[in-house]
Amino acid sequence: MTTVSVYVDYAATTPIDKEILETILSSSEYFGNPSSIHQEGKRAKAYFEKNRRNIASAIGAEPEEIIITSGATEANNMAIRGIAAGNDTPHIITTEIEHASVLSTIELLEQEGKCTVTYLSADESGLISPDELKSALTDKTVLVSIVLVNNETGVVQPMYDIQDVLSDHPAYLHVDAVQAVGHMEIDVNDLKIDFLSLSGHKIYGPKGIGALYHRSGIHLKALTTGGDQEKSRRAGTENIQWTEGLSLALTKVRDNLTERTLKEMQLKELFLTELTASEVPFEVNGDVNQMSSHIINLHFPWTASEFLLTALDMAGVYASGGSACHAGTVQPSHVIKAMYDDERAGHSIRFSFSHLMSEDDIKQIAASLKEIYTRLYESKMI
Repeated sequence: MTTVSVYVDYAATTPIDKEILETILSSSEYFGNPSSIHQEGKRAKAYFEKNRRNIASAIGAEPEEIIITSGATEANNMAIRGIAAGNDTPHIITTEIEHASVLSTIELLEQEGKCTVTYLSADESGLISPDELKSALTDKTVLVSIVLVNNETGVVQPMYDIQDVLSDHPAYLHVDAVQAVGHMEIDVNDLKIDFLSLSGHKIYGPKGIGALYHRSGIHLKALTTGGDQEKSRRAGTENIQWTEGLSLALTKVRDNLTERTLKEMQLKELFLTELTASEVPFEVNGDVNQMSSHIINLHFPWTASEFLLTALDMAGVYASGGSACHAGTVQPSHVIKAMYDDERAGHSIRFSFSHLMSEDDIKQIAASLKEIYTRLYESKMI
């Protein structure tokens, strides 16, 4: 019997929406360079700016506050490096559970002597402490960088408590919202965010496109120079077609947010119910009541993550040990390490869901886990 494969790694990337792809292809008529002064360039510029306005509207921003990037990794680098470079002996606060594009960037700046850093801890619920943040602030603190929805556990950080702590301090707030966009309402003014990073390929748009929200009035040193594009904040000929893809993806997110997130929550609940009924031992990493709709990270004490991922792959179930930022490797999650310990990190797997999935998909995942557990148990390997 042919096994039907089930993809359950939507936090790593999503398939591009076919309607979005078709629209991108049809928009190829706007081929002019937006920096050119002739009519073809002006036409392309107008089309590009229309999409910028739509991207801004999706997060409650103004069009001039949006910098188009190649993705969230560049956006994160742009915010962190841009602020650090514009200050003498800056102090940055971040957390131990950030995405690698944030952690690695800050760690490298620290190693180069370009900043000092305080790394906030996360408890077993996956949450940071606003009190610890308050205690970490100094008169040298210029930037606080905190992920909104953790990419490995789905835990949502207490942003309103964080903004209360920062309300009387001049430090800027940068938020990696890659896993939040498409799964919750986001308004940069309501959340009092100064910089926000997002990515197209996490919301059924194309890979290689993203954006950085940059609150007006904040000086950000440019990392890429050589042109006046993006108000001299990022040089390079604008990617018109992919920006159209990001704009359309955000429009679909806005129009279908409630329907999508409700479906994701139902699938997650069904998954936990099916797994419990199958009597496969597991524990949820983090507080399930503080998570986004689409991610769950589970600890399986009876086998190592790498073995289980391989067994699931052979069964046609495509999950993840954590972030996909370490290409082609299976590494214990640094997030689960920070929340618990090395042992738990080496026995945990992330499952991330989509409104495109069916209940049968969920039941197949649970059944595959049951079959793997039973096989190991009966062979006395556990």
